[in-house]
Amino acid sequence: MNIPANLKYTSNDEWIRVDGNIGTVGISDHAQEQLSDIVYVEIVVAAGDEVKRGDTCASLESVKAAADVYLPVSGKIIEVNDALPETPEKVNSDPYGEAWMVKIELTDPDELGELMDAAVYENHANKEE
Repeated sequence: MNIPANLKYTSNDEWIRVDGNIGTVGISDHAQEQLSDIVYVEIVVAAGDEVKRGDTCASLESVKAAADVYLPVSGKIIEVNDALPETPEKVNSDPYGEAWMVKIELTDPDELGELMDAAVYENHANKEE
């Protein structure tokens, strides 16, 4: 299981990479392994949307299950990965790279303190298995 140390994680298996006040969001390697082969991605937010932590930003379907992707922080969506719905398999092959889902301008950076670091998330993910 790949858990990059430079990211923050939610208990629902989303990750966020923060650069300044911009966060890039996706789902973890653990989540894509649990879902198996992703066959459908729908991003349900658009650039300019004001969103709250916990809002749904995407829906995924795999050969095994369907899942929503929730935002780990509040803010304003500044970009969506328009290529991802055309190549949903990227979620399986590159969850921390090409399979990012949205970029968000953080309105409350303190929310990051409520997320898990890599060590805590690894422990959480291992308990789920």
